[in-house]
Amino acid sequence: MIHFSKTQIAKTFCSALVLCAVCLGVACGEEKAPAPNTEVSMQKPSSATVLAKVNGVPITQGERDQTAQDMLSRNRMSQQSSPDLIPQIEAAALQQLINAELLYQKGQKLKIKDLDKKVDDRVAQIRAQFPSPSDFEKALTSENLTEKQFTASIRKNIVIDNLLQKEVLEKISVTEADAKQFYDKNQDKFKVPEQTRASHILLGADQKASAEDKKKAKEKAEAIRKRIVAGEDFAAVAKSESTCPSAAKGGDLGYFSKGQMVPAFEEAAFSLKPGQISNVVETQFGYHIIKVTDRKQAETVKFNDVKKKIEDYLKGQQAQKPIAEYIENLRKEAKIEMLQ
Repeated sequence: MIHFSKTQIAKTFCSALVLCAVCLGVACGEEKAPAPNTEVSMQKPSSATVLAKVNGVPITQGERDQTAQDMLSRNRMSQQSSPDLIPQIEAAALQQLINAELLYQKGQKLKIKDLDKKVDDRVAQIRAQFPSPSDFEKALTSENLTEKQFTASIRKNIVIDNLLQKEVLEKISVTEADAKQFYDKNQDKFKVPEQTRASHILLGADQKASAEDKKKAKEKAEAIRKRIVAGEDFAAVAKSESTCPSAAKGGDLGYFSKGQMVPAFEEAAFSLKPGQISNVVETQFGYHIIKVTDRKQAETVKFNDVKKKIEDYLKGQQAQKPIAEYIENLRKEAKIEMLQ
């Protein structure tokens, strides 16, 4: 089911309609059997064994394995919990990669104005989601991915997205009345719970730390709180003292609703009024000083605020069959060699 909270909309309806239109049963949280997915794998292959060739372009076991792992994660499964499904998922993953390569090859024949700029802009948008350049680099490293490989995968996704827009999605019509009907019938999906925006300063203390180390961390947190109460700027102190990655943003954690934070932190944050500073709060992560900066009451998102996103979602739903047919026609024209 789709849930249209304000904090989830950007994730559910990303600008690349490849994600909402092509996942065909996997996107938007629907737990269905894997079906054609053209989102390009963005990880470095762990094995160079070639499993298939698409018009001469190889698809490796490493790419297949990573795509299979992505499918497992997307459907909240693991190799340990679903061993009997692994062969089926691996087969589906290979077919997804074949579909993606076919679309990419076709898409390269269409001219995209300012493609390099579009790629650079998309990479910059993703970079901006990280607190610092080093955090972005660490994320790439954790995925066994170089920046060059990452940028290449972004380029492929833009090319595929452009192809599907022109060949399929632009031919599908969704009216405002269609969107309004969906909105009216699915009111529960547009309810936004009460949300708090808070910043915090964390003095990290591992649960395995000694009693003495925990005592020192708590005492430091108490001293920092006194500085804040005395008038020092919270954001400036967070940047210099907090051990949380949010320090780069002055400790800002953005908006969150109940159930998203650990209990002790949540209880403190929702008990404060905007502008108030908490006492030192202990969690499994260490010691926090919390400042609530805003509070939003529960509400239902207005139709005009989500109209375009609903239209995109409905278009994606209607696109599933024509996209599958489009891919099938590409397969008929292609030379696909299965080598394993």
